[in-house]
Amino acid sequence: MLPHELSTEALRQSMVESLMRVIGLPDDEDTAREADDVLRALDVRLGSEPTAA
Repeated sequence: MLPHELSTEALRQSMVESLMRVIGLPDDEDTAREADDVLRALDVRLGSEPTAA
Protein backbone atom coordinates (compact mmCIF):
# COMPACT_ATOMS: atom_id res chain seq x y z
CA MET A 1 0.00 0.00 0.00
CA LEU A 2 1.33 3.44 -0.90
CA PRO A 3 1.81 5.99 1.88
CA HIS A 4 -0.85 8.36 0.53
CA GLU A 5 -3.44 5.55 0.74
CA LEU A 6 -2.97 5.10 4.51
CA SER A 7 -4.99 6.74 7.26
CA THR A 8 -3.33 9.54 9.22
CA GLU A 9 -2.78 7.26 12.20
CA ALA A 10 -1.33 4.54 9.98
CA LEU A 11 0.99 7.13 8.40
CA ARG A 12 2.18 8.18 11.85
CA GLN A 13 2.89 4.57 12.78
CA SER A 14 4.61 3.97 9.45
CA MET A 15 6.78 7.04 10.09
CA VAL A 16 7.91 5.64 13.43
CA GLU A 17 8.69 2.29 11.83
CA SER A 18 10.55 3.98 8.97
CA LEU A 19 12.67 6.00 11.38
CA MET A 20 13.52 2.85 13.33
CA ARG A 21 14.69 1.22 10.08
CA VAL A 22 16.79 4.30 9.24
CA ILE A 23 18.40 4.13 12.69
CA GLY A 24 19.18 0.45 12.11
CA LEU A 25 20.41 0.96 8.54
CA PRO A 26 21.77 4.54 8.42
CA ASP A 27 23.64 4.06 5.13
CA ASP A 28 20.84 2.32 3.22
CA GLU A 29 19.57 4.74 0.57
CA ASP A 30 16.43 2.72 -0.21
CA THR A 31 15.43 2.76 3.46
CA ALA A 32 16.01 6.52 3.57
CA ARG A 33 13.91 7.05 0.42
CA GLU A 34 11.05 5.00 1.86
CA ALA A 35 11.15 7.04 5.08
CA ASP A 36 11.19 10.23 3.02
CA ASP A 37 8.11 9.09 1.06
CA VAL A 38 6.24 8.41 4.29
CA LEU A 39 7.33 11.73 5.78
CA ARG A 40 6.19 13.67 2.72
CA ALA A 41 2.83 11.88 2.65
CA LEU A 42 2.32 12.57 6.36
CA ASP A 43 3.30 16.22 5.91
CA VAL A 44 0.77 16.66 3.10
CA ARG A 45 -1.92 14.87 5.09
CA LEU A 46 -1.38 16.93 8.24
CA GLY A 47 -1.23 20.12 6.19
CA SER A 48 -4.61 19.39 4.64
CA GLU A 49 -6.41 18.47 7.86
CA PRO A 50 -8.35 21.19 9.64
CA THR A 51 -6.67 22.39 12.82
CA ALA A 52 -8.38 22.36 16.18
CA ALA A 53 -9.50 25.78 17.32
